[in-house]
Amino acid sequence: MRDAFPPPQRSPALGHAAVAAWEAENSVVLPEPYRTFVAEISNGSPFGPAGDGGLQPVGHLPAAWFGLGPRQPGQPFPLQEAWHWWEDPDADDEDPRIDAAFNHGSIVLGSEDGESFWLLLTAGPRRGEVWMVAGDAALPAPGDPTWGFEEWVRRWHTGRDWWY
Repeated sequence: MRDAFPPPQRSPALGHAAVAAWEAENSVVLPEPYRTFVAEISNGSPFGPAGDGGLQPVGHLPAAWFGLGPRQPGQPFPLQEAWHWWEDPDADDEDPRIDAAFNHGSIVLGSEDGESFWLLLTAGPRRGEVWMVAGDAALPAPGDPTWGFEEWVRRWHTGRDWWY
């Protein structure tokens, strides 16, 4: 993980006490190895794996974020499999599951293209996985369905396209 973020590309690490304080304030324990990463290595990076604006500091949102309600990282993430709500005849713009997919059980790692956002799931059965949420869908990161933060960073570091 240190190799993926050389010192000039790192924001100062928070330290374990500050991470624990953020967790207490947000009623969640961050998944490993992300928790140790922000405590000991870097709390975000302007050159991180997320395309627009880099890797966000814990709890921060990219400028392009358009999530609907308040962030609640301690509430369970509502999905267990990919959901394309624009294809779901039972979903409409007011479906509360859409707001929950954006705001419950995750932190925002960054923006891929200003319209899609990488999430690290912090609560619920898929805790520790990286997902993408956009205006029309939420789905696990491509690759192994159980990918976590470390695998996501490794994939970015290879420079390979996410979807192929």
